[in-house]
Amino acid sequence: MLLHTSALAVLLAAALAQNVVDLSQSSWTLQNPDLNISVPGSLPSQAHLDLYAAQVIGDPYYGLNDFNLRWVAENNWTYSAPVSGLKNGTDSQTWLLFNGLDTFTTIAFCGQYVAGTNNQFRQYYFDVSNALASCSESPPVLSINFGSAPKIANQLAALPGQETWPYGVEIAFEFPNREFVRKEGSDFGWDWGPAFAPAGPWQPAYVVQLAQDGAVYVRNADFDLYRQGQLNNLPPDQTKPWILNASIDVLGTVPNGATLKYTITDSASNSTTGTGFLSNVTASNGTITGTAVLDPSKYQLWWPNGMGAQNLYNIKVDVVHGSTIASVTKRMGFRTIILNEGVITQQQLDQGIAPGNNWHFEINGHEFYAKGSNFIPPDAFWPRVNQSRIQSLFESVVAGRQNMLRVWATGAYGPDYLYDVADELGILLWSEFEFGDCLYPVAADFLANVREEAVYNVRRLNHHPSLALWAGGNELESLELAIINETYPDEFDRFQHEYEELFLDVLVPAVFGNSHSISYMPSSTNNGYLYLNFSQPIPIVERYNNVTAGSIYGDTDYYNYNASEAFNISGYPIGRFANEFGFHSMPSLQTWQQAISPDDLYFNSSTVVLRNHHYPSQDLNTSNFDNSSLGMGEMTWAAQLYYPTPNKTNGLANFSAWCHTTQIFQADFYKSEIQFYRAGSGFPNRQLGSLYWQLEDIWQAPTWAGIEYDGRWKVLHYTAKDIYNPVIIAPLNNITTGELSIYAISDLWSNVSGTASFSWLSWNGSPIPSTSIPSKAVSFNVGAINSTLVHTLKTSELNMNTSDSVLVMNITATGTLPNAASPTTFTHANLFTPTPLAYAGLVDPGLHLSHDSSTSSFTVTATKGVSVWTWLDYPTGVVVRLDSNGFYLRKGESMSVGYQVASDYTGGKWVDGVTVGSLWNNTQP
Repeated sequence: MLLHTSALAVLLAAALAQNVVDLSQSSWTLQNPDLNISVPGSLPSQAHLDLYAAQVIGDPYYGLNDFNLRWVAENNWTYSAPVSGLKNGTDSQTWLLFNGLDTFTTIAFCGQYVAGTNNQFRQYYFDVSNALASCSESPPVLSINFGSAPKIANQLAALPGQETWPYGVEIAFEFPNREFVRKEGSDFGWDWGPAFAPAGPWQPAYVVQLAQDGAVYVRNADFDLYRQGQLNNLPPDQTKPWILNASIDVLGTVPNGATLKYTITDSASNSTTGTGFLSNVTASNGTITGTAVLDPSKYQLWWPNGMGAQNLYNIKVDVVHGSTIASVTKRMGFRTIILNEGVITQQQLDQGIAPGNNWHFEINGHEFYAKGSNFIPPDAFWPRVNQSRIQSLFESVVAGRQNMLRVWATGAYGPDYLYDVADELGILLWSEFEFGDCLYPVAADFLANVREEAVYNVRRLNHHPSLALWAGGNELESLELAIINETYPDEFDRFQHEYEELFLDVLVPAVFGNSHSISYMPSSTNNGYLYLNFSQPIPIVERYNNVTAGSIYGDTDYYNYNASEAFNISGYPIGRFANEFGFHSMPSLQTWQQAISPDDLYFNSSTVVLRNHHYPSQDLNTSNFDNSSLGMGEMTWAAQLYYPTPNKTNGLANFSAWCHTTQIFQADFYKSEIQFYRAGSGFPNRQLGSLYWQLEDIWQAPTWAGIEYDGRWKVLHYTAKDIYNPVIIAPLNNITTGELSIYAISDLWSNVSGTASFSWLSWNGSPIPSTSIPSKAVSFNVGAINSTLVHTLKTSELNMNTSDSVLVMNITATGTLPNAASPTTFTHANLFTPTPLAYAGLVDPGLHLSHDSSTSSFTVTATKGVSVWTWLDYPTGVVVRLDSNGFYLRKGESMSVGYQVASDYTGGKWVDGVTVGSLWNNTQP
């Protein structure tokens, strides 16, 4: 098993320190005397988890326990433990080191007050040498009292002179006033998740003892790899040598004259590729920093998934003073990644690209098409998340042909292992500071608190090659400032200035002062910068609405819950990049069974409806039927508009079929949008990215996710995998004009050539003669990251029974994957129905299913007719990643579907419970 760099750094530092006690090994107790509760605790943990383990409460995720357990969030909780293994003497320093306390604490050690904390995202460290020296306890006791975050948030909001905002700006979900506290925003509720507002020591903690004779302990380190002369947000010169900047934060005092030595080894072969001493070494305020120039010929580049190999190197830096007194190893990749928001050049204009500004990513000097989704917190309780869970989730990302995730703001900064796994798998992580969907105070103490938070996390994560971007927060310009500009224009200047105080004056120095290798933008969904001026303390000047008619700027998001407009491409936004878009769907029956009573397994049961937080109550109402029913109605209407809806005699089967049909609409809608955005790579807007909302679930409920809470793929993730193929054929249906435009689309970095063929079929599989399509295969060529129109037709002029017709499209093309040595043959198939499937004359496709254990595959054959939305369903107790699902089959066509088992509690018996069906099954009782 690979020892990840974060753990390796801790182990090496610990070995060189005098004495380190891992507080996860202490015997913790969780108490609330007022409630007469005292149970075993743990670290890392949160109060809900320890109360559940002690059977004081039920499963927080079951039924309506997100409402029933609010009393836990509304009370204070104390974690305490005797700390054994400490040395007591005047010749050593003793520190408490906390990598995360959630959120408001009062800390006591040996019965003496140590400190209070108020930020979930900061690392805290306290010198308790004097407290230990005078301690009468044996062993000494560490006590951490956690205050109720919802109550403290309300108290902060009520302070005299506290910041206020116009009505409607601060978007609440359940618990109010989250903008005043530095805690995971989604803990207060969101439209896809519960509001538990947990408290506890959610990250590792240690007691560190150091000898007084120059010993130090590494608490954090910032390793930065960048091209010589590189500036943030600007394309670097790829011919320049690499610069390594190593900056190490320590407990203790760095001795005068200490030096830094580096050793670089290939992570795969363990062979040494470079050694030497860093120059320009400085040490102050507990940090020692130096730089080295590295020969680029010695190092292979790191590339994202689908663009080349993920070459990784272990870079070890020793702090030397006579001998090595501390050592840090970070696993890194040699790459440059920038967000290019520069002005469209004359060369681009000559290529037909619309004027304005770029908005795309470039890896190692190459622009590329970003394919992916948005990552949210995978659990309401982060201590339940571990590396293996992220590994499994991210393997699904790679299997889904995605190369980028947006790590959404208003959750929590990702743990190192999350980035470690992304480094290995080639997943770029657009990362965000934890701000979103509201504006924030700008009092001096609040900004100082944020500054410490930002600097710590930038330095902690900067070495990861998967780190693609830092964004200040979510929807701050496109939503928050826009609300003020539209409803309170007289106050816009004030709030824009306050916005810049936090997201420019504080966060820009936090990023640019600690990294040359990463880009920053203050808000997701924006029009980019107006200009950069690195002679100024804050180089970024935002564009806001300083736009020119006919020019295109920035990235877009799109949510339209009027399902009647879902498939009309004329309503989709035109921008340079799509960073959010989506529609909600139900999870599968198998997932519902994990979380609710069998009596509640029907579509509009109270429990199902109230677990749907779209639309949110915006308060602590526990009977939010009015708003939740709106979201349920949107899913229902979408299913009825476009597909035959189930009416089965068996209630459980009917519920399952309805859940599945909402997933089909979701997948169909996202497919339409992704096709449009990918085709935009060849349009004047030069669209170079689509990240849909959202990758995965935080719990079991109706959400926008493509992967359910336990890892089961919805229809969406399979459909996105298909439409994220490198070369695809895609029909774009402009309902407004009645024109169907069919494109060949490629995200390869060189030309692709091939042929496209078309055929009309009736649902029974018979061919339909038509002059609306070419009678022979059509040749085409597609340029690098581009699209080519291969055929158009007028849907209003089709001379056929549109309810009994389906247009099948196939392409075969030859091209070369980025950094590949030889060409590859690509195939892709797609279909278009001129009338919604709700009105189509579907027939029984006569599906036949077989399983071959020797090849770990299923074979599905359509024996009687065309099968649409063919679906292999598997039972509970297992999570399986099928190679393909939700596909179509012509009459007589077979599909071999391989699979990988992610987890299995059935002993392999799940295979016997696999079934196959299609949309036709919705028409059956």
